[in-house]
Order: sequence, then structure tokens, then C-alpha cells
Amino acid sequence: MSEVREILWGAGEVADVTKGTLQGDWGARSVSIDSRTMQQDALFIALKGDRFDGHDYVAQALENGAAAAMVSDVPEGVDANDSRLLRVDDTELGLQALGRAARARSAAKIVGVTGSVGKTGAKEMLRSCLSAVGRVYATQGNLNNHLGVPLSLANMPRNIDYGVFEMGMNHAGEMRQLSHWVRPHISLITTIEEAHMEFFNGIEEVADAKAEIFEGMGGEGVAVLNMDNGQYERLYGSATRQGLDRVLSFGTQEGSVCRMVQYGMEGLQSVVDAEIAGTPMAYRIGALGKHWGLISVAVLGVVDALQADLPRAAAALEHFVEPKGRGRISQLPVKGGYLRLIDDSYNASPASMRSAFEKLHMLQASSPEPTRTVAVLGDMLEMGEGARDLHVGLVPSLVNNHIDLVFAAGDLMRNMYDALPEDMRGAYDVSASQLTPKLLIELKNQDIVLVKGSHGSRMHEVVDAIEQNAHDLDNDKRKGNS
Repeated sequence: MSEVREILWGAGEVADVTKGTLQGDWGARSVSIDSRTMQQDALFIALKGDRFDGHDYVAQALENGAAAAMVSDVPEGVDANDSRLLRVDDTELGLQALGRAARARSAAKIVGVTGSVGKTGAKEMLRSCLSAVGRVYATQGNLNNHLGVPLSLANMPRNIDYGVFEMGMNHAGEMRQLSHWVRPHISLITTIEEAHMEFFNGIEEVADAKAEIFEGMGGEGVAVLNMDNGQYERLYGSATRQGLDRVLSFGTQEGSVCRMVQYGMEGLQSVVDAEIAGTPMAYRIGALGKHWGLISVAVLGVVDALQADLPRAAAALEHFVEPKGRGRISQLPVKGGYLRLIDDSYNASPASMRSAFEKLHMLQASSPEPTRTVAVLGDMLEMGEGARDLHVGLVPSLVNNHIDLVFAAGDLMRNMYDALPEDMRGAYDVSASQLTPKLLIELKNQDIVLVKGSHGSRMHEVVDAIEQNAHDLDNDKRKGNS
């Protein structure tokens, strides 16, 4: 039996918040901007975009069980007197107003998470840790932009202890607005790296744009910053100028308030020795990679700053698993054994690529049986004018981590592929779909396969193909020995 969700928004409350014209009484249990994924009894907000108009789907949303629809015009096929319509001048502004109102009525402690790399993973790890100590609401998926953030806020339940919001940007000024909506008590910046560089002249500008997260904190609260990162001092200065109460550093360096002292692996788990704000701790993480160890000390620093139960939160990390497409490891049966697949297909930057190669090498080194490492790489997008050099610059990391075979897809990855030593080249093609058949022919028992690229490079298609065809892989047949 499905759980009955509480009424999140009453009709009168929404009308007051948005200054809209109400035609009837209703109660909404959620807020949606997508009729395809909308839940029963949702308030559907009909947004207008450059390539779509949500008003075209209002009739469908109402037919499918929406409690009401926020519109700026009466859509075709909908009765203008329908009691479920709420009329506003601008539906996007209405969504923003709803998000701000949800934040204003909440007594929860709010955490904002941003960074060039690792913000979704940090947000999900915070969700896991804080769920062990209280009632938590966190951004679903990566709804972290000018639409996703107010939508996430608008869906925040009334009675929670902690809210965790992921915040992203690719232009200067974007983070400032998101921060004023979220108004975090604690802001975590995972790291500053060469990612989404298309609209920035250098990494310092990226750091300044991320530091806008401090501007919505009202001159108080805590900033949690990566001391290992080259932009730490710049971010520290920004936090200080905003008058925040405290800067909490994390990293591997001595002097970090939250420090990863030692990292190890046992099976498919990470083992971490750490010191969190003066408290020695040892714990396990149900995910592999030193970057997860580093994120964990930042997350536990947030937990400590929230004055929550630190040992209980740390114990919850053993049950944390990587989000889909962000480094999740699966073991797939093939003829004669199995192969291990690392699905890191959602996003990519030079820093996250290097971290993934290191993870691949660590898995090989810890394997009790002879294995082969295979990297399947798609373009890193939004890298700006230096994109070609950034792709070629991956080669030393591939070589130093002793990756056995590299497959590549996309125009930018062609530069990297051509720069590889010849014995490391698996195959190249212009797209993920065209590369996939060449890859499947070569995979075999005991391979450890990393698939990684920016979301737009569609490397998830490669992951899907491997998962669907793993049971048919047969190295003997490929050699003509059947």
C-alpha cells in the first residue's frame, strides 16, 4: 500500500504567494514542471521555454490526476472556468515565489552544495549521513539550476530537520541568485577544477562564481572548503569578506580541520581513517575511490557543524553507494566468469577523469586474479578554448595508471586517442553508438571496464549495451575457436 503524502500546498497559500487568481479550492502534495513524471495530486506549473511550452501539456496533466495547474494563459482544450486553474502573470516567477516561500516557512537547517566536481555525490552522501540522525530532504537527481533549485525548494516538506540542496552554474551571477533562494546555513564547495570553462577566462573566475554561494547566507554560517585545492585561499577570502562565522577546511593536508589521514580498500569498500574537527574516526564507505574518502571528511565536517550525531552519521557511510552514472560498480556475468563495469557516464572533467583512472588502477591492483583495465571515454564538453589540450592532457594519467586498453568516441577525444601509445589503442569512432560494436567485440572475462564522458557525449548508451550484452560475450568465439 503506497504512503499517503501530506498536503504540501493549499490553494489559498499558493495564490497568496504567487499573487495569482484562484478559481477553486484544492490541495497539492507535490510540485511538478514535467507532465511525464508528475505524481498524483501535484501542482503542475506550465513553464514556457525557447523550445517548449508547458501550457501544451496542461490538459494532459489535469487528466492524469494533477491537483491543479499554474498557468499564465488558458491552454487550448482546457475550460477557462476549471476550478483547478491558477492564473499568474509569469509561471517561472510563480515557481520562484513558491520556492522562496517554502524556504521561508521551513525551520530546517539548510546545506548548500556546489563545486566543479563531486557536488551530486556529496549531496547524496549528505543525504545518507543525515538520514541516520534526522528527517532529511535533498535535491532529487541534479535539479541544480535556475529551474531545478526553486522546484526543489517548492517540494521541501514542512516538517524536516535538514535540507540539502545542490547548486550548479555555468555563468557568473547564476550562483548568487540560487544562493539567495536557498539561503544556506552551511555551504560546501567540493573543489574548483577546469570544468564548464566555456564562459570563464581562467579558473580564478570559476572560483569567484562558485563563491557567490556565500552571498545568500546573510553574513553568518559555515563555509566548508577543500584545503587541497589550489583555489582554497581565494575561496577563504570570499567567505571571510561575507562575514561568515567559520571556515571549516577539509583535505589530506596537516592543518585541515577535517582530514583524511589514511585511505585503503577492502573488497568493494573504502576504509578511511580520519580526524573530524579534533575527533579521530575510522569508518567504511560502500563506494570505491580516494575521492569518496575526501568527500566523506567534508560531509562529516558538515554533520559536525550541524551538531548532529557524528558517530552515527559515519556508520551510515558503509551503506552509501555511488549514484547511477557517477562511478557505480557492477559485476556482470560473462561466459567463463564476470567483468566489472564502472558506470561514470554522467559527467566528466579533467580532474574527475584522472580520479577515475586511479580508481581503475586500484581495482586492478587489488584483484586476486589477473585482470585487464579498459577505459571507454567520451568527450568532455564545455571546456572552452583549451578543450583540445585538456583532452590530450589525459594521456599521462592513463599511462601512469597502467590502463591496458583505451576506446574513445567524439571529435575531442580523437586528439587524446591519437596521442596514446599504440599498444594502448583499442578503437576510436565519432560517436558512442558507433564505437559500441567495436568495444563489445573486444571485451572478455575478468576485464574491469570504465565508461566515462560528459552527459552530452551519450556514453550511457555504451553502459546500456554492455549491461544488455554481457552474457553473450565470448572471447573464444571472437578468436574463431568455436
